Parts: sequence; C-alpha cells; structure tokens
Amino acid sequence: MAKIVGILNTSHVPAIGKAIHQNLQQDPYWKPFFDGFPPIRAWLDRVKPDIVVSCFNDHGLNFFLDKQPTFAIGAAPEYRSEDEGWGIPTMPSFPGAEDLSWHIRDRLIRDDFDMVTCQEMLVDHAFTLPMALMWPEQKWPVKSVPICVNTVLFPLPSARRCYKLGEAIGRAIAAFPEDAKVLVIGSGGLSHQLEGERAGFINKEFDLKFMDSMVNDPQWATQFSDIDLVEQCGNEGVELLSWLIARGTVAGAVKVVHSNFHIPISNTAAATMLLEPV
Repeated sequence: MAKIVGILNTSHVPAIGKAIHQNLQQDPYWKPFFDGFPPIRAWLDRVKPDIVVSCFNDHGLNFFLDKQPTFAIGAAPEYRSEDEGWGIPTMPSFPGAEDLSWHIRDRLIRDDFDMVTCQEMLVDHAFTLPMALMWPEQKWPVKSVPICVNTVLFPLPSARRCYKLGEAIGRAIAAFPEDAKVLVIGSGGLSHQLEGERAGFINKEFDLKFMDSMVNDPQWATQFSDIDLVEQCGNEGVELLSWLIARGTVAGAVKVVHSNFHIPISNTAAATMLLEPV
C-alpha cells in the first residue's frame, strides 16, 4: 500500500530559479534561504520517496483568466517546463505517476471534488523550483502527480475546502494498492503582495502563526475566508492554500524535521517546512 512519508511546504518565488541558474546560493542575500535545504536533501537521501504529489498554483502556463479551474490534476506520462519570461532555464521533463494520478482523480471525483483532468500539462516555477531545490542536479528520482489550485481568480476555493481536498487526497493515497513512498509538496507563499497600495506587504506574525499551526492546529487557517486571507497575508500570499492541501493529507500528528523562515526574497516571506508523520 502507498504511504505518505513526508510533507514539504516551501516558497516558489521565480527569482529563486534565477539565483540557482546564476549560482548565487552563497550570496549573502540568498544564503539564508538556500541554507534551509541541505537538511531536507539529507532526509531525502535517507527516506528515498518514490512519488511526489505536488500541490501548487499555475501562473498562466496552463490556465489564465479565460479558463481557470478551481482544482486540476495531471494524468500524463511526463510534464515539461517552458520559458515563463523570468530568466529561469527550462528543466528536464518530469516523469508522471500515471497510475496514481488516475487513482487519485477517480477517488476525488467520487468524494465530490470536481477535478479537471489534464492528460497534457505544462509545469511552471511553482512546480519546478521545489523539485530543483530538493534535487539540485535535476535528475529526478521520483515520479510526479501535479495538482493545481486556483489562487488567481476570485472567489477562490475556501481554506476549509482546500483542507478537505487534502484529506481526500490522503485517503486516496492510502487506498492505492501498490507499495510506494509518497512525498506531498505544498508550494507557494507565504505572505506577499506584488501590486497595488500594499505592494511589498509582509505579515511576519501571521506567517509564523500559520507555520506553527501546521504542527499544532492544522485547521487553524480554515477559519479565514479568501478575502480574510488577502487581508492577512496579501493578494499573492493566498498561495498558502497549497500548504493547507498538503497538510490535510496526513490525518494524524506530524513532527518538524526542518523549518526555515527568511524575509525577504523578492518582497516575499520565504518559508520552508519539512514535516513527517508521527
């Protein structure tokens, strides 16, 4: 049977990809962020997951304002990245875990989540950067299941709905009949706003409370509406919905393997948390 071995929540600022390309990991501006990943890579070397289920938000590579599903799941043999205009080189294609994708998709629909199924899907920095941070050599030892959540077109799916989606994904993974070690990724956030009167907005107090809730009160953020979340963490900070989906996949307690929080990276509160089921 498949088993979730960990949850990795992390930021996906496009500038991270450019810093990787320019080998700026030891630059004083970037070092506090990149220093958060050697412990995670040591954990990966020890645990050796087989499959990554990545929860993230698309930035227009697949979906835009004219076509924006609330939730979408990839069910393709591979996933390619393309030039997004941020100066991030494209990466080697990511092999898909098709059998698990279809299994999760079927279970979610039967759990009343109306998923858009994508047998072709491009993946942007929200998917590729966590992968490159975990495996810098960009030789992927895992297969992937990408799950997109709308954080662009309001109304957004509620935090409560996203957490329930995570719970359903967790049940689906547990019911997958093949032996597989699964790492769930929540990609995005934390607080930031890129435009308008509050451009540059960061709410450190909220971010740290949210990170603590991932361990001690995982449904804490489900009290907030989508508009409440914008007020608390900025228009783009709503990407934390992916963290909630990822956390919801584990029903029981978790422990922190490693945690890192750094302000700012490109006007963003950059955070990383690796959690392990207890």
